This record gives sequence, structure tokens and C-alpha cells, in this order.
Amino acid sequence: MASASSSSPCSMFFEGTEKLLEVWFSASEDGGDLRSISRDDWETLLKNVRVDIISCSNDDDMDAYVLSESSMFVTKRRFILKTCGTTTLLLAVKPLLKLVKEKCNLDCVDDVFYSRKKFARPEKQHEIHQRFEAEVKHLDELFENGAAYTLGRINKDCWYLYTIDDEKISEPDQTFELLMWDMNPDKMMIFTREVSLDGPDASKRSGIDKLFPDMLIDDYLFEPCGYSMNGLLPGGLYITIHVTPEPQCSYVSFETNVSQESYNEMLSKVLKLFQPGKFLMTVFANKESSARNAHKDLEDNHIPGYTRLDHQFCKFKNYNLTYTYFSSRPII
Repeated sequence: MASASSSSPCSMFFEGTEKLLEVWFSASEDGGDLRSISRDDWETLLKNVRVDIISCSNDDDMDAYVLSESSMFVTKRRFILKTCGTTTLLLAVKPLLKLVKEKCNLDCVDDVFYSRKKFARPEKQHEIHQRFEAEVKHLDELFENGAAYTLGRINKDCWYLYTIDDEKISEPDQTFELLMWDMNPDKMMIFTREVSLDGPDASKRSGIDKLFPDMLIDDYLFEPCGYSMNGLLPGGLYITIHVTPEPQCSYVSFETNVSQESYNEMLSKVLKLFQPGKFLMTVFANKESSARNAHKDLEDNHIPGYTRLDHQFCKFKNYNLTYTYFSSRPII
């Protein structure tokens, strides 16, 4: 996804792989609402990350921000920040904790999730993000009981996760994420200014607008290429899609917290839309979620045109996690 301020043509390299942070807050005494934090305060926080707010949408449960490098979501006590390129996401964690305590009196961290796929060009990242070990060290200085994991093949594409070893989330929670690369060039052309006029035009041409009929969409098409979209559904549910269409580094991410007892239909729809050469899928679900048994559907999942190269199931805290990696061609 090209930055809003980028003037580079679509032949340039861009790191589409996102850094994803999710933090759940609570108060030791009376606490407020994260959504009471002003846009000005969020913009100040995001200067640490090197991103800007492009637009905002909201409903009764959530504020969703399209950023110059991906997205941010805010509910009463959950904060989600997803940034791509060479952003410095982890430099915002300490200021985030301070901001939330000062503005909302939310002084307890109930859970933390930080995750990302292996970067294509890690040497281009800020030093704090060049190695997962450095990211873990930084997070361990801020949180107690940290737990770090690597899933997949460490000498190929793999996926990193940092969390804390606590069980304080008692409400249903789940996340379905698809990270896709080696994309179909014809599909990627939709997300350029050569083909589409703007975000809504790209959403319509690609079929993204039909994924969930009742979805409130906020979308943006970058210049000269790249696309970001946030979708809101009632009940604090979100969908976010980010597209890096550059041929030499094509990448798409799809993420949602919509709960499904089986994610096979959703997976099929997304793959049909984007037609990746390779993709990595993760499914999180806690004990209270109706998606807690979705991993059983994925154990012997067969997807026409793809070969499953890795499949791992993890059970930690009160969450189940499934990691799966598919490719339409052998890994070289």
C-alpha cells in the first residue's frame, strides 16, 4: 500500500507486511472510555509511528480510522493499530499507556497481542523492528509475563506473535487474518489510479463492497496505487483490507473479528477476490467465542489450486490459535 504522501511509481518496493498491535485496557478503580480520547491526541500519538489519519468512521461501538499506512480501531477498552511500510509502531506503545491512563484512568493492561509476518526487506525497517528479538526485548520492558512465539519455517516465510500470559478477557473474542502475497496482477491493477477513480470505485470493481452487505465502508485509493479499507458491522465488529499492488512486492491483508463456527466460506470468498499465489492464515478464538472450535474445520482443509505447506495449532491462556500456510506453487 503506497503512502498518501508517496510520489513513487508503482514499480518501487513497498513493505506491505503490517505490524499489528492489540491492547485491552481496564481500570483498577472507575475508568473511562477510550473513545473519549480526541482525534488531536490520537494524531499526536501516531507521530511516534510516522503515520497520519486520513479519515474516520464510527458506529455505536467503534471508531475506525484509515491511516496513511493502514488502520486503527478504538472501542471502549480495546485499541488496535495496524501499520505497514517502515512505520515505527512499537515506539507508540509506551506513550499509548501514558495517554490512556491520563485521559481515561484505564491503568490496567488486561491483554496484549503484537504480531507480524516476516518482512520481505527487514533491513529497511527502523532498528527496533529489524529483528523480532529486538521487538520482544522492547515489549518485555513494558509488560510482565511476556510470551513470544514463532510459527512456520524460520528460514522461509513465518509469523511472529508476542502476548502476555494472563487470562483477563472474559468476553467473546476472535480474529481471522489472511496475509497474501504473489498476487494476481490483473486483480492488483484494480487498486491503481490507472484503473480506478477512487476508493469506492476500487471497492466496487474488486467486489469488496459485496463481502458483507450491511457493512459501513470507509475506503481510500492512494496515488499512484495502493488501497485501504475499514468496514464496520453492528456489535463492535470490523473488517479491514490493505492492498500493496506493486508487481515486485504485491501483498494483501484481510482481517476481521466477525465470529464464525467455520471460516471456510469467508476464506473462499477472499481468495476468489484476490487470487494470491501464497497466503498465511491465522485464527484466534477464546473460550467464550462461538469460533472457538473453528480450528477443527481447518485441520484437513483442502483448497483447490493450493498446497498446504504448514499447519500448527496452539493452545495458550484461554485462546486457541491456528496457523496455516498455503502456496499455489512449491517453495524454492
